[in-house]
Amino acid sequence: MGSIYRRGNVFWVKYYRAGKCYRESSHSSKESDAKRLLRLREGQIVENRFPGLRPEKVRFEEIVSDIITDYKVNNRRSLWRLEISLKHLLNYFSGMRVIDVSADKIQSYILSRKEQGASNGTINRELSALKRAFTLALRAGKASSIPYIPELLEENVRKGFFEYDEFIALRKALPSYLKGIVTMAYFTGMRRSEILSLEWDSVDLLENKITLKPENTKNKEPRIIYLQGELLQLIHYQYALRNQKFPNCKWVFFGKNGDKIKDFRTAWKKACREAGLEGKLLHDFRRSFIRNGVRANIPEAVVMSISGHRTRSVFNRYNIINETDLKRAANRIEEYLKENGHKMGTIPENDTVLSLQINN
Repeated sequence: MGSIYRRGNVFWVKYYRAGKCYRESSHSSKESDAKRLLRLREGQIVENRFPGLRPEKVRFEEIVSDIITDYKVNNRRSLWRLEISLKHLLNYFSGMRVIDVSADKIQSYILSRKEQGASNGTINRELSALKRAFTLALRAGKASSIPYIPELLEENVRKGFFEYDEFIALRKALPSYLKGIVTMAYFTGMRRSEILSLEWDSVDLLENKITLKPENTKNKEPRIIYLQGELLQLIHYQYALRNQKFPNCKWVFFGKNGDKIKDFRTAWKKACREAGLEGKLLHDFRRSFIRNGVRANIPEAVVMSISGHRTRSVFNRYNIINETDLKRAANRIEEYLKENGHKMGTIPENDTVLSLQINN
């Protein structure tokens, strides 16, 4: 059996588990709060759910540090995105104990992020990071449970893409060290992480090809991308630039100091603003590549092989149709019908009024 006692104006509780004595403050001057805490602990002990007092003291910053370590140990390429999500989570939950991060607090966090203008998709990425952090904390005995973490409905499936003139305008507005990245994205459909992690040992300048390593692709499968034209010129330029400035740099695309490029959102947003393309994402180049490949009559299986899509459903979502495509299709249908002897006049010759209305 447990007991309640007083230290100054604060009530404490004492109880036993497996012969070990635990003393815990109720942080209250009310005896009723201490009794409630004691009943809770005795119930957890009976049901074998008592986590010990370690989780009671763990701060939110500690489980954030743990998830970052987990990503680094497992060489997760999305570490850069995780750090962005964690920055927002820390702004809200910093200093809190893990046990105080309740479902209500999470709902309040979601509301605050919406008020800041964050989309449901962005918030979901942050909630996913929060859930992973709690999962690791539970496994390490730093949390006794995982609070309810909702998943918001995402209805804003992007359909953005770049026309060629938009690509040129944006590239012109970007800093020099980012121009090659968007060129690679536009001509190959490579993902952001694949471009930024591209190393020179994956580039064959004799065969004019890039071999993406399995560990650098999303689906863990290698891909081969052949280089020619503007893309080949770009790779030779990057090679010469690297030999001139940073001969020991292993990255194909590198920052101003020869280091790996990580986050360039500020420069991207500024360039988009200058080019009149606000709201565009680097990932929109992926849709652009697929769209251009299909319209160039390249077999879809080949386009999928270059872009790294394994499923038809996702590939079709990236194959964007716009009004120009629809207008071109209407013209091609009419041309086809004319070439095959179909008469295009559907208005009766004696219907003068209707004919006049249409012609006018």
